[in-house]
Amino acid sequence: MHNDRTITEARLKRVLDERIRPAVYPESVPLDVTVWHAPGEPVPVAEGLAAGRTPIRVGEMWGPAWGTSWFTVTGTVPDAWAGRTVEALLDLGFDEKMPGFQCEGLVYRPDGSPVKGLNPCNQWVRIGERVRGGEPVCLHVEASSNPVILDYHPFLPTELGDRETADDAPRYRLARMDLAVFDRTVWELVQDLEVLDGLMAELSADAPRRWEILRAVERALDAVDLQDVGGTAGRAREELAGVLAAPAHASAHRISAVGHAHIDSAWLWPLRETVRKVARTTSNMTALLEDEPEFVYAMSQAQQFAWIKEHRPEVYARVKKAVAEGRFVPVGGMWVESDTNMPGSEALARQFVHGKRFFLEEFGIETEEVWLPDTFGYSAALPQLVKLAGAKWFLTQKISWSRTNTFPHHTFWWEGLDGSRVFTHFPPIDTYNAQLSGQEVAHAVRNFREKGGATRSLAPTGWGDGGGGTTREMLARARRLADLEGSARVVFEKPSAFFEKARAEYEHAPVWVGELYLELHRATLTSQAQTKQGNRRSEHLLHEAELWAATAAVRAGFRYPYEQLDRLWKTVLLHQFHDILPGTSIAWVHREAAATYAAVAAELEGIVGEALAALAGDGPGTVVFNAAPHGRGGVPALGAAPEAPATARATTVEAREGGGFVLDNGLLTVAVDGRGLVVSVYDRQTGREAVAPGAAANLLQLHPDFPNMWDAWDVDHFYRNTVTDLTDVESLEPAGADAVRVVRAFGSSRVGQRIVLAAGARRLDVETEVDWHETEKFLKLAFPLDVHTDRVAAETQFGHLHRPTHTNTSWDAAKFEACAHRFVHLQEPGWGVALVNDSTYGYDVTRSVRPGDTGTTTTVRLSLLRAPRFPDPRTDQGVHRFRHALVPGATVGDAVREGYRINLPERRIAGGAEVAPLVALDGDAVVVSAVKLADDGSGDVVVRMYEALGGRARTRLTAGFALRRAAVCDLLERPVGEVAVEDGGVPLDMRPFEIVTLRLARG
Repeated sequence: MHNDRTITEARLKRVLDERIRPAVYPESVPLDVTVWHAPGEPVPVAEGLAAGRTPIRVGEMWGPAWGTSWFTVTGTVPDAWAGRTVEALLDLGFDEKMPGFQCEGLVYRPDGSPVKGLNPCNQWVRIGERVRGGEPVCLHVEASSNPVILDYHPFLPTELGDRETADDAPRYRLARMDLAVFDRTVWELVQDLEVLDGLMAELSADAPRRWEILRAVERALDAVDLQDVGGTAGRAREELAGVLAAPAHASAHRISAVGHAHIDSAWLWPLRETVRKVARTTSNMTALLEDEPEFVYAMSQAQQFAWIKEHRPEVYARVKKAVAEGRFVPVGGMWVESDTNMPGSEALARQFVHGKRFFLEEFGIETEEVWLPDTFGYSAALPQLVKLAGAKWFLTQKISWSRTNTFPHHTFWWEGLDGSRVFTHFPPIDTYNAQLSGQEVAHAVRNFREKGGATRSLAPTGWGDGGGGTTREMLARARRLADLEGSARVVFEKPSAFFEKARAEYEHAPVWVGELYLELHRATLTSQAQTKQGNRRSEHLLHEAELWAATAAVRAGFRYPYEQLDRLWKTVLLHQFHDILPGTSIAWVHREAAATYAAVAAELEGIVGEALAALAGDGPGTVVFNAAPHGRGGVPALGAAPEAPATARATTVEAREGGGFVLDNGLLTVAVDGRGLVVSVYDRQTGREAVAPGAAANLLQLHPDFPNMWDAWDVDHFYRNTVTDLTDVESLEPAGADAVRVVRAFGSSRVGQRIVLAAGARRLDVETEVDWHETEKFLKLAFPLDVHTDRVAAETQFGHLHRPTHTNTSWDAAKFEACAHRFVHLQEPGWGVALVNDSTYGYDVTRSVRPGDTGTTTTVRLSLLRAPRFPDPRTDQGVHRFRHALVPGATVGDAVREGYRINLPERRIAGGAEVAPLVALDGDAVVVSAVKLADDGSGDVVVRMYEALGGRARTRLTAGFALRRAAVCDLLERPVGEVAVEDGGVPLDMRPFEIVTLRLARG
C-alpha cells in the first residue's frame, strides 16, 4: 500500500477547519446589542441591569482598561428554527489563545439570575433544545475589559497594571453577537475527529493502530458532503464508530481527570476582579454539572468560596447545592493557595485553620487534599502541618517547572522536618490547566516515573490562571478516552477517589525528605520588599495581639476580640497568596496591599495598646512587655515586669587608626574602616574573629538583574558574573553613644546605615535605609565569615533546615538563592555565627579557600532589593528600611532567640504591674509560637509550641492560672488526646521539630 499518511492528515486538518467546525452552527441571525459603560469601579448587579443603554454594533470598539460594560442582547428565534437547538454566540472580541487573560463576561437573565461565564473558549449560551419559533431572547452581559498584561511578547513593561496609570483607550472590538442553530451531530463529529487526530499524532508511524485510525478517518471524510455537512455528519460518525469502540489495553495507564479552574486570587488583575472571575467560573461549572452527569469539579481556596457567598449569593446557592450532591468538590483546606516559603509558622498553620474551618462550617466537609498546584516551592514544614490539620494527601504540579534537575517521582511519600510523611502526587501531565488533548494524555503516560509500581495519575482539567474551568469539549474527549485503544483510560472522578486508589496500589512509594525546592522563581523571595515587610510585621503583630488580649482576658477580664482577630487573620492570609506575597502581581495589587497592611497594623496596634493598658496597672514607673518566647533583661517570656536600671557596661566609640571607628562594649570589639565597612567583629569571650581575614562585612553589593524571562519571578545564576561593591562614602561619623552612621550614593539611589553595638549585646546591629531608584538591579548585603562549614541552617516554619554551602551536585548548585525566615546560622564545631533579620527572606551562601590555604571563607549575603519592570514597572521604587544583626559565637538556640528579638521588640508603657505569663516552659529548646483564647469562645487557653533545635526535648509547661484540664489538639483546636496535669503543669516529651498544640481548660 502506498504511504499517503501525510496527505490524509493534511486533508483532515483543512476539512475540519474550513468545513466541519463552521457547520456546527449552520444558520445564524444577528442579535440587537445595546450597552452601558459603567463609570469607575464595578457596580452592583441590580444597578447594571437597570442602567440605560445605547446601541452598539458589531465591529465597534469598547472597554478601556479595567472598565465594565453592561451589554444587552435581544432578538427572536426565527419560525423556521422551531424544534431545533439554539444558542447565542457572544464574542466580546476574544483572542482564543488567551483564555483568562483578557476581557470576560457573566451572562444574566432578565430577572438578574446568572447563567454562565463568557471567555475565549466558552462563547456560547444555550437558549433551548426544542425552541419555539418566535420565542423572544434577552440576555445581559456584565463584561469586564481587563487589559492583556502578559502579551505575545511577554514581560514588556506596561502601565496597564494599575487603573491609576492605564490609559482610557478602548481595547476590544465587539466581534459576534448572533443567535445560531447548534447542530449536535456535527459537534460530536468534531469531537470524534479531534480525539482520533490527537491520538494518531502520538502513535508511532509504524503502529498498526495509527493506520487503522487513519483509514477510518479517510472513510469518514469521504462520507462527508462538504456542501451538506449537517446532512452527512451522521454517516461520517458511523465510519469512525469502530475505531472509537476498540478498548484500551489491559495495562493502559489510568488518568483521573478532575474538573478544575486554577484561579489566581490576584495576579495580572486586582483582588476585586478575582471576585468576579470566581463568580463567572463557578456559574459556568454549576451549569456544566447540570448538563453533564459524569462531570466532577474541584475548587480550592476557602477565600474564593467566601467571596461568592458575600458578593454573589445567587451563585453561591448553586454552588452549595452542587457541593451537597457531591459533584462540586471543595479541596485544599487552606484559606488561599498560599506561598509556602515565606509565611511564618503560625500563618502557615492558620491557612489550614481558617480554610478547613470554612469548609466544615459551610458544607460539613473535612477536606483531606492539600491542593497547591502553582506555588513556588514547598516548605519542609508542610507534611507535619498537613497531618495536624487532619488532611491526608498533597498535590502539586509546579515542580515540573524546575529548570536544572528533573524531579524523580510523581507519586511518593513526602517526609518533612519532624519525620511526618504525607502521600503526595505530582501529575505527570505537567499542567494544572489540562485540556485532555492527545498530546497531553500521551505525555502523561510517557512521563510517569512510577511505571511498574503504579498505574494512576491525576489531571486537573480546565482553563485556569484567570479562571474559566472545564469545557464541554474536554468532557467529550474524556468520554471517548474512557476506554480507547492506544490511549490511557480517562475518567472524571473526585481527587479523593484518585488518592485512595493510588495509595492502595502504591503503599510503598519512594520517599522524598525535606523541602520541595523549585529550581525557578527564586527572586520571589525578594521582589516587592514592602509587601514582604507588611506580611512579616502583620504576623508578629497578630502574635502580640492574641498574646496580650488573652493575657488581659485571663488577668483583667479584658474582652477578647474574637471576630476582629478572625477578620484580620483572613486579611493577612489572603495576602499570602502565591502571587501577592512573592511580589509577582501588577502594581494595583501591591499598591492596595500596602494600604491594607497599614490598616491591619493600625487595628492590631489598637488591640495591643488596649490590652497592655489593662495589664500595666497604675504607678509612676515603666512596665516592659516581652512578647518573645524567651526571657530578656529580667523580663519573662510572654510576660511583663517593671523596667530595671541598666547595668551593662556602656559602649565606647573611638577613632580608628587609618580611618573609621572602633566600637567596644566589653563583649565584642568591632572595627569599621574608613569606607564604613566592618573589617573586624572580635568575640572577646572566645577569642574568635568573625570576619574573614582581608575581607569586609556589611558590604552592599549591586548586580545587574535581567533574567531570561519572568522578570519579577526569576534571578538567573549569571547575575553573579558582574558585581559592584558599594564602598564610596559620602559621610562616616559617630551616631550616638553606641553607633556610627555611614551614607553612600550610587546610581540614582542613596543608602544610610547605622552600625550599632548596644551595651551588653553580643551582637552587631545594622539598620539600613535605602532610597532606591534603580531598575533591573539586585542589591545584596554581604558578610564574609571565617567559618569552615559545608552547610548552613536556615529558619523555616517551626524549625530550620540545612542547605549546603558547596555545589558538589547539580541539586546543590541549583539552590543558589534560597529562603530563610528570621535567621541563617552557620557553625564549625564549638563556634558559630548567626545572621538575623526583621523582614528579608532571600539569601545566598558561597565558600572559598583563601590564598595559600589559610582557611575557608563562607560568605552569607542577604537579598535586600530588586527592580524588575514586569509586571510592575516601578517595583520597589522609594524608601525601604531593614534591620539585621550579626551574632558571633551563636548556637542555633541563640539564632532562634535573636531572630525573635529583632522581630518582637519590647514594649514600654507607663505603669507599675508585674504581669506573669499565662504559660512558661522549662529551657529554650521548646518555643511557644502562639498563646490565644480558643476560637470557640469557651475561654480555654490554646498554646502552640515546637521543638526548635532539632533534638529531643523534655519540658514542662506551667500554667499561670488554675488549670483544670489539658488536651493535645489538632490545628483546629479539636482535642485528640488528654495529657496529664501535674501540680498545675503539663510535662511533655517532644521529638525534633515536633509541633504540639495544647488546649488548657481554666479552673
